[in-house]
Amino acid sequence: MDSPSRTARPTFRAATVADVPALVLLVDSAYRGESSRAGWTTEANLLGGRRTNAESVTAEIEKPESHMIVMEVGDEIVACCQVEHRGGYAYFGMFAVRPTLQGGGLGKAVLAEAERFARDAWGVGEMRMTVISAREELLAWYVRRGYTRTGEVIPFPYNDESVGVPTRDDLEMELLVRKLG
Repeated sequence: MDSPSRTARPTFRAATVADVPALVLLVDSAYRGESSRAGWTTEANLLGGRRTNAESVTAEIEKPESHMIVMEVGDEIVACCQVEHRGGYAYFGMFAVRPTLQGGGLGKAVLAEAERFARDAWGVGEMRMTVISAREELLAWYVRRGYTRTGEVIPFPYNDESVGVPTRDDLEMELLVRKLG
């Protein structure tokens, strides 16, 4: 994929089912395989296989309590995330930025848009997410964005190949939380 114009301004919109192939490619390329190594979010050293598939992305787009956000530069999808309304809080997931564009502030902008949406559309006062605890650099990035490491760990879903094929047996997920002002 070529990089979109650096002069075009990023825009946000809700994902549609027509976006599913591009979103699957984006999410997989940001976390798995050789293409993911162009950015810093790779999980290729921890997990093999796919990060997502068309069925799960379609389900998130169609789920009433879920909102999939797409960031475009020009007419190209360069980043995305999913936010789910879970009562008094929103859950943040399926976050991806094209590996060759990472480090340029797009991720911060997507995260801020997700927080704005959750606060304004759903009136929630808290965002939650889980991150693989071995991903210290990523955890530190979220802490710099105002998230608190709770110390609460959730077992990694080793028997669920839809999240990937682990390459080690010590993986777990940590809950992060941020109050939305």
